[in-house]
Amino acid sequence: MPELYAGLMSGTSLDGVDAVLIDFRQAPWRPLATHSAAYSPALRAEALALNAAGANELDRAARFANAHSEHCAQAVHALLAAARVDAASVSAIGCHGQTVRHRPDLGYTLQLANGAALAERTGIQVVCDFRSRDVAAGGQGAPLVPAFHAACFGAAGAHRVVVNLGGIANLTDLPRAGAVRGFDTGPANVLLDVWAETHLGAPFDRDGAWAAGGRVVEPLLAQMLAEPYFSAPPPKSTGRERFNAAWLARHAPERFAPADVQATLAELTAASVAAAIERHCAGAGEVLLCGGGAHNVDLVRRLGARLAGRTVADTGTAGLAPQWVEASAFAWLAREALAGRPGNVPAVTGARGPRVLGAIYPA
Repeated sequence: MPELYAGLMSGTSLDGVDAVLIDFRQAPWRPLATHSAAYSPALRAEALALNAAGANELDRAARFANAHSEHCAQAVHALLAAARVDAASVSAIGCHGQTVRHRPDLGYTLQLANGAALAERTGIQVVCDFRSRDVAAGGQGAPLVPAFHAACFGAAGAHRVVVNLGGIANLTDLPRAGAVRGFDTGPANVLLDVWAETHLGAPFDRDGAWAAGGRVVEPLLAQMLAEPYFSAPPPKSTGRERFNAAWLARHAPERFAPADVQATLAELTAASVAAAIERHCAGAGEVLLCGGGAHNVDLVRRLGARLAGRTVADTGTAGLAPQWVEASAFAWLAREALAGRPGNVPAVTGARGPRVLGAIYPA
């Protein structure tokens, strides 16, 4: 009897929704079908605008949640069609929603989604709002993927680190023995995308080609690496509230050639991730990359150079393609929620203890 779950992920990069369908009875876990549904320019612009204070926010946030849920429903229908599976066969949808504010320091995190509308539109049970319970228990609410990374990529006798290169980078330390640990290391693609959009008119620097043609501005890099977040001890998490266009502007990047700034921002990501691994994951011999940044040839090269002596590869070498890891994680978190099992790792988030995560909307 199959145990089918759909997972929907829309991350800090604001590029759209990644959807997977997984049968958790079949080991190892691999998507039966996948689908990417890019945001329209209008939907992306509104998601970005809602990351900052503005007029009529409550109405706009509610309307965005409805539009996002319709976008997710269409992704689910495409997913089911690709897999030739009917909705009645799917146990649940795990929907991350779109983060527009992440302020665990103030006791909240906000991922916009309308779980009720998604359940109505698909006829499938929905689990969403995964982060809030961890925050209510005193945690960061992020990252939540380490528990899934441990279940999917933990290998006996190996000390691995899984690095997700989304808008924000986070890592999961999977030691040979002992507790799973993890935290957000800082920006991955978010600043690269801001600079590319400003100077190239493109949402991102494909393959890191523009950055590869620039030269790192060492004084600018040193100034950026002095950001206190990088040296703060975990548990910690971050987002666009900290690393955004205003943060970048404070470092006066206009003094330098735009391509050189892009190269410096790529080196900032590589340097901050590598430093976090060196400081907190001593002894790790293998680094697995996932998320959109795993396809950035220039960024992966820079990481490899800074992690010399370790094997650096993407998660596809361990059986799950890098683009689909986070969506798969939220399918798994939905499964854990319905089984009444905790989805957080207190050592990662800083919560007072294990908690079952997610709000459930029956079909």
